[in-house]
Amino acid sequence: MKIRFLIPLAVFLVMTAFLAIGLKLDPREVPSPLIGKEAPKFSLTDVMDASKAMSTYDLKGDAVLVNVWASWCVSCRQEHPILIDLAKRGEVTIYGINYKDTREEAQKWLRSYGNPYHSSAFDPNGHTGIDWGVYGVPETFVLDKQGVIRHKHTGPLTQAVIEDELLPIIRKLRGEP
Repeated sequence: MKIRFLIPLAVFLVMTAFLAIGLKLDPREVPSPLIGKEAPKFSLTDVMDASKAMSTYDLKGDAVLVNVWASWCVSCRQEHPILIDLAKRGEVTIYGINYKDTREEAQKWLRSYGNPYHSSAFDPNGHTGIDWGVYGVPETFVLDKQGVIRHKHTGPLTQAVIEDELLPIIRKLRGEP
């Protein structure tokens, strides 16, 4: 008879344990099922020049960063000066995927704030972003020279993320010390 009263207590304790575990998780550390797999194939026009195309073929040959961004994204504006600085340093080639935007707004944004991208693909309906597992912007991927996704960073980049997380991976992929 007493066991009947312990069941609700046991359920409460289990639920409390799950809540405690969930509160310790970092929402930015969203695992990607694409890590270790070739980047999803795409071919899109360039944001700045619709007569030029950008595809997964362009992402091969060296370790690169692929940054998913949008002109309407507040966090993208926050990370943009860091991308500009990284591009000026020339340590890694940065490609972009402009996500669910208009070409006019994306071009205006890059003209106003600077263009850190070697090329930025125009993905107005978000299909390519969805194929890449993007659920919000900004997101940044590290690809190896074969075009395999090796790392994903969710959220805006900071100088610390660049120096402590992304560049060490890039250097390792290149075989640098």
